[in-house]
Amino acid sequence: MRTRRIIAGLLAGSMMLTTPVSAETLKEALVRTYNDNPSLAAARAQLRATDETVVIQRASGLPGVDASGSFSELVRQSTPAVVSPQRLVRGNVSLNVPVYQGGAVRNGILAAENRVEAGRADLRGTESFIFSQVVAAYMDVILNEALVDLSANNVEVLDINLQATSDRFEIGDLTRTDVAQSQSRLAVAQGNLQNAQANLVNAREQYLALTGLPPVDLQAPPPLPGLPATPDDAVDVALEHNPDLIAAREAAEAAGFDTEVAGSGRLPRLSLFASTDYQNFLGTLPSGSNSGTDLTVGAQVSIPLFQGGRPAAQQRQASAFERAALENAIAVERNVIAQVRAAFSSWRAANAVIVSSEAAVDAAELSLEGVRAENTVGNRTILDILDAQQELLNAQVQLVTARRNAYVAGFTLLAAMGRAEARDLGLEDEGPLYNPIDNYDRVRGIIWDWQRDPQPVATSSRTVDIPAQHGEISVNEPSGD
Repeated sequence: MRTRRIIAGLLAGSMMLTTPVSAETLKEALVRTYNDNPSLAAARAQLRATDETVVIQRASGLPGVDASGSFSELVRQSTPAVVSPQRLVRGNVSLNVPVYQGGAVRNGILAAENRVEAGRADLRGTESFIFSQVVAAYMDVILNEALVDLSANNVEVLDINLQATSDRFEIGDLTRTDVAQSQSRLAVAQGNLQNAQANLVNAREQYLALTGLPPVDLQAPPPLPGLPATPDDAVDVALEHNPDLIAAREAAEAAGFDTEVAGSGRLPRLSLFASTDYQNFLGTLPSGSNSGTDLTVGAQVSIPLFQGGRPAAQQRQASAFERAALENAIAVERNVIAQVRAAFSSWRAANAVIVSSEAAVDAAELSLEGVRAENTVGNRTILDILDAQQELLNAQVQLVTARRNAYVAGFTLLAAMGRAEARDLGLEDEGPLYNPIDNYDRVRGIIWDWQRDPQPVATSSRTVDIPAQHGEISVNEPSGD
């Protein structure tokens, strides 16, 4: 009865109606990860860097203004008969306005914008991947806590069985072989408990690394929303919403614009220019004006005639990269389809294992009770009892493992479908979500050369001061028999 309460208490997610104040839910773990995971923060910073490529490409098509100045002094004159100024101050301001650059600017901007879209999809993919890791770590903690408790209960049962076997051996009811068998099973169970505790430590440390805090009384997770009825339904959603596939398609489109940029190298360039020059001889010119200003305006056309085959090679190279990007998009699509179908199969299989394992646990409990009863009348041996106890433990372990696997496989399926991100999970209820468009809109119109962002600092919390995790558990049994 105790083990049945353990399983029900740890892994009955959809049946829980209330949550203790001190407990932690899966949603709380995901919210903390969303706000404090360094890998996710780094992915957001990487996307902000990608946003700047649009500004960089657009700058090539905007006017440029340059200024220069100089001061010179004549120290020695080799021809004294020539009248030369002793000092000269010169200043120049020039304006260059690109008019036509063979389409390089326009296509460069389009390529950068596609890469921004790909970067946003990559950020979505990073988010869902990290969330999948958190869900797996969360369920691993719950699973390993259940396995530790089952192992501890098994040790307790086998210890009591050994004591009873030893007492019966003392009165001549059993043999030394029966005692040795009980001792062997108890020793194996104690070793299994140590392994289970080590696995629990690992699960808790993984959870700490992902969320920034150790797990505290993790509650059973809620039912997963939006799971598909068939693998074909899942594939249809994934083909439209999977972030990795979207990123690959955007990258292929960007590569197409890169090909056009490369081809622009053999086309004419047209620009307008204006230049003003000021010079002042600082009174060192004996006659005439000692200062003056010139203004020059004009247009410049550059027509490349021969460049040693460089533009053609650059375009062929870009075309090959475009072909690679197109093939990569198909490869990603294949992988997404395979991942979705495999996750659906794993999820469905784990659910079937849950049903069969529940039946196995019920049957194993009944079998153990029967074997114990038959042993009292001499129809069963101690080894039969030990085997029945082991069969019950195996069925219980398979049940809690299947429940963990079903939930993780279901979430993995949602992630492959592109349905496991913050908005899909309702995390906006706990605070505003990161919007990558905000930074894009902020920087897109900046043309001032001296604007810069504040000095970057890491915002994610460190875990170096958090004590090492342990493999002990505390199970508060409900009152009753």
